[in-house]
Amino acid sequence: MSTDSAQQVQQLANIKAIAFDFDGVFTDNRVYVMQNGEEAVACDRSDGMGISMLRNTGVPMVIISTEANPVVAARGAKLKLDVLQGIEDKLPTFEKWAAGHGLTIDQVAFVGNDINDLECLHGAGLGVVVSDAYPVATDAADLVLTRDGGRGAVREIADLWLAAHTD
Repeated sequence: MSTDSAQQVQQLANIKAIAFDFDGVFTDNRVYVMQNGEEAVACDRSDGMGISMLRNTGVPMVIISTEANPVVAARGAKLKLDVLQGIEDKLPTFEKWAAGHGLTIDQVAFVGNDINDLECLHGAGLGVVVSDAYPVATDAADLVLTRDGGRGAVREIADLWLAAHTD
């Protein structure tokens, strides 16, 4: 954690759910385009383990992605995560998802990396960005992770959340 570690631990302790962007968080923000037009991305297996560890606690989680792509749905299905994709304006979707779980977004962490995540980063109880997030997103964040997107950042937030919720 960065500047005020004790405050961030307290913020994480108050977080009851986690919402994630997909591209640049679960991936390194690159896309591989095959000659037939299909797309592929690379994901980090340690991130999948982090999601599994979080799922075992029962914490609600969701992927909210601007991109509408079968690869997002496939990765979400493999990780047993709710996926809301093709979302141009993420904040209303974020608020509706939280409300569906009996929460407000100030009880939810949002993990993002770019300009399309700004409203959610500002509105969330804890705005989190990967270490290689764009500066505009980093400036909006409460917590900047030490790991890059697609390279263990999801596992890092999972470990931090789990540590903050250990009695």
